Amino acid sequence: MTQSRTHNCNELRLSDAGKQVTLVGWFENIRKVSKNLGFVILRDFYGTTQIVVETEEMMAVIDSVNKESTISVTGEVRERSSKNTELPTGEIEVVPTSIEILGKCTHNELPFEINRSKEADENTRLKYRYLDLRNPEVKSKIILRSKIVAELRASMIAHDFMEITTPILTCSSPEGARDYLVPARNHPGKFYALPQAPQQFKQILMASGFDRYFQIAPCFRDEDARADRSPGEFYQLDMEMAFASQEDVFAVIEDVLPPIFAKYGVYNSASTAPFVRIPYLESMDKYGSDKPDLRIDLVLQDATEVMADCGFGPFEGNVVKAIVVDNLTATRKQIDAMIAEVEVATAQKTYWFKLDENGEIVGGIAKFLQERKQAVIDALGLKPGDFVGLAAGPLLVAQKTAGVFRKLLGAAAEGHMKKDTYEFCWIVDFPMYEIGEESGELEFCHNPFSMPQGGMDSLKNQEPLDILAYQYDLVCNGVELSSGAIRNHDPEIMIEAFKLVGLGEDDVKAKFPAMYNAFTYGAPPHGGIAPGVDRMVMLIAGEEAIREVIPFPMNKNAQDIMMDAPATVDQKQLDDVHIAIVMPKED
Repeated sequence: MTQSRTHNCNELRLSDAGKQVTLVGWFENIRKVSKNLGFVILRDFYGTTQIVVETEEMMAVIDSVNKESTISVTGEVRERSSKNTELPTGEIEVVPTSIEILGKCTHNELPFEINRSKEADENTRLKYRYLDLRNPEVKSKIILRSKIVAELRASMIAHDFMEITTPILTCSSPEGARDYLVPARNHPGKFYALPQAPQQFKQILMASGFDRYFQIAPCFRDEDARADRSPGEFYQLDMEMAFASQEDVFAVIEDVLPPIFAKYGVYNSASTAPFVRIPYLESMDKYGSDKPDLRIDLVLQDATEVMADCGFGPFEGNVVKAIVVDNLTATRKQIDAMIAEVEVATAQKTYWFKLDENGEIVGGIAKFLQERKQAVIDALGLKPGDFVGLAAGPLLVAQKTAGVFRKLLGAAAEGHMKKDTYEFCWIVDFPMYEIGEESGELEFCHNPFSMPQGGMDSLKNQEPLDILAYQYDLVCNGVELSSGAIRNHDPEIMIEAFKLVGLGEDDVKAKFPAMYNAFTYGAPPHGGIAPGVDRMVMLIAGEEAIREVIPFPMNKNAQDIMMDAPATVDQKQLDDVHIAIVMPKED
């Protein structure tokens, strides 16, 4: 079989006219003029080339196969009489002397047109992902991902980090999501877990004397899909540094990421070092979010004192947060749509009013504010034409609801959002503990392996909810790229930290035996972070859905419908790993 190509389908130029060449690729389309004249588009990984069929013999070969078959074309390059200046190969065409069929497409009809695959139903795209990936637009995102990963790897190595791979089969660890469990055939009744993150291993590497570690790490979490989160598995730029402070970690990330975002991103500018540092409590108070989009210049104001007793029921006894916006030209219908969108996202209602050009409060809840008009204007610094969005509830509820409203208003109002840049920031000083929404009991707020600010003294002498941790989040354009921390490397402080959430010394030793024991042999202060690769590529590519930048993503139900996974297995396989299936009872 002769198939060695001399050129790819994006390579030939006018200077190649007269050459004998061999091209290979997919038969994309044909514009048939007559029984012995047709214009074929041949596509490979690199691009397309026009093939001009001028004989009945060559036309018979093309007529014998369906579109998307793979073929080899040998022929002469010549100048096109009708040039296409939009294509790199648009000045030439190839006249074939032979066409060989390499791989037949046996289907007369495709599930979708290749170049319009993004218009197809998502499940159809995922089932026929191998066809979807032939679409140059879809393929380009995977190529971009490869380039970004290569650049990340090169930059980390240039910063003296060593790439070390950590185990995939490990033990269950409390990372905040459900584990994927793997039964151990030789150890009946026991299970491995796929790592939610290489957390313990990278900390043990620090205790082992490795100074700077990184890897492009696969992580596995049994959690639901979101637009910015893929179910099942994802990848992160995992890194850890020994003898490092929080600022040391920040310095590396601030040096590695912005050039990559600026080089490959849909926006060609990105924040430069140092990124803005915002304490968690300040971020919630000003932006209503611990992942604020700093491209938006709107901030939350506290309107509790001036509005809580205005007679409007939802405000009574609650915190009231306000967002003041000028240049909002939205119609009543558009305002109602934003309010409905906030309610879908938060399950909370929002409210509004405007100060008209005559200085009168109108619209929304205006009637409740007439008697205190001037106090409201003064408290919020209003000027004619201003729109005011409002949220109310317990402090955290009011903040989060107003934060969602802020993002929508910032995008809708003229001049309040820079849309052509990547704005990074650090959210710092997270609380060490919180009261769990489901349990109602004290829980770790972020990472249980973080060092509390103040060390042992804070654990023993401060109220648990007042203790801050050396924890930080990296945020870009309102998307959380990563959480990180300076780690708790002191076994005594570790035991005291876990004691506050009801886990004793024996529990700590039982749950984290390797890491705990390693730390008892002298561990360095260390810290790290792990920005999500999938989310980074999504932002850089300007995509709204993370599945667009993953080669073989699962659907929203964590199913790989191309490979039909998850799937049933036969009884012998179950017996080998000592598993009996008990199906849930039907209601």
